[in-house]
Amino acid sequence: MGFGVNLAFVFLVIPSTIILLIIAFIGKSKFYLKAVGVMWAVLLSIMVLASVIKWMTSIKQLDKSDYFGSYIVDRSYFAGKQADWQYDHFRFEIKNNDSIYFYKTDGESITKVYKGSITTVRPYGSDRLVVHMDTPIHHIMHDSYPTIYRSAWSFKVVFHSPLYNNVFFKKGEWAELSK
Repeated sequence: MGFGVNLAFVFLVIPSTIILLIIAFIGKSKFYLKAVGVMWAVLLSIMVLASVIKWMTSIKQLDKSDYFGSYIVDRSYFAGKQADWQYDHFRFEIKNNDSIYFYKTDGESITKVYKGSITTVRPYGSDRLVVHMDTPIHHIMHDSYPTIYRSAWSFKVVFHSPLYNNVFFKKGEWAELSK
């Protein structure tokens, strides 16, 4: 809790509770006991609600192991023919031995593989992906520091391509598009 909440708790809630309990026991009235119960129920409900909202809106903190997996083009950002074409022609995989494989594909079949390795840096609270590709390098993977967009539960890896501008990837398995 923040300083202001702690201050209010110490100087308002606890004294109010003590005063209401003293009045309830001296006056033998259940009204003041109910008032204390309602006050604490409301306070606890607010604290639980605030904790749930904070948990739901917090940004995912990434570790190196979070990057391991298969990635496909995220077609939800710029839906349409271009995104569908990119989805069918590009995907990559990061393995737990710190290797990255960028696949140039034609639908399900892989036509060319570009290899490299990954490391991470932690400039703040979350690991940031660093890509080191072997030559030749595909134009999508020439950016060594892809942008990472995080939400509470997932993240996107965005590479800047000189031909396509930003290409958004998300974790997932490739599946044929329904036409």
